[in-house]
Amino acid sequence: MSSVPGGPAAFTVVTSTPDMAPALEAIQRAAFPTLAADELITAAHYRAQIARFPAGQLAVVTAAGRPVACSTDFQTAFDFAHIEHRYIDAVDHNWLGRHDPDGDWLYGADIGVLPEYRRQGLARRLYEARHALVRRLNLRGHVAGGLLRGYGAWKDRLGVDEYVAEVVAGRLVDPTLTVQLRCGFRVHGIIQRYVTDAACDDKAALIVWRNPDYREAPRRGTA
Repeated sequence: MSSVPGGPAAFTVVTSTPDMAPALEAIQRAAFPTLAADELITAAHYRAQIARFPAGQLAVVTAAGRPVACSTDFQTAFDFAHIEHRYIDAVDHNWLGRHDPDGDWLYGADIGVLPEYRRQGLARRLYEARHALVRRLNLRGHVAGGLLRGYGAWKDRLGVDEYVAEVVAGRLVDPTLTVQLRCGFRVHGIIQRYVTDAACDDKAALIVWRNPDYREAPRRGTA
């Protein structure tokens, strides 16, 4: 396990800024080495995302200001009766053109941590910050396609539904889904062709975190 000096207090969650874009692209490439090249988020994408919905773009920085983890989100309406969709379509090829300021769900497009900074609780801190944003905007909750990063090694032994059930029960550990479950998400279903990535056999779990403070009332504009 990698160990990074300084402990949790050495890291801060901040809103991403355009000058961070090259570092954010480096995080993306390091975090998702098996993802199809045309699905990776580039520096140009990050700049466009920050311009479109700044409140939804977050980074974890070290005490020296180096970005070592980041996340991308946008607002949307979501049809839970029809969950099958492609990541690249949902995110408008990473430009976030589908961001809807009146959408009542926060869609978690991406989260990544540099490999040498994993197991430091950085993903959890990003999820906590995203959930704080959901509360601040009075959205219904947070929805995402959680890549089943461990399923590729199990696909010849377990069907994907069985694999997810084992992860939910705690009998198997998935590098992504297990963390998300510990952050309060629940599995709503399986997305069969979410990305092009052998590590997860292209599959993701549709995960949902519902805002316990959501109020049915006329809402604000975006942050």
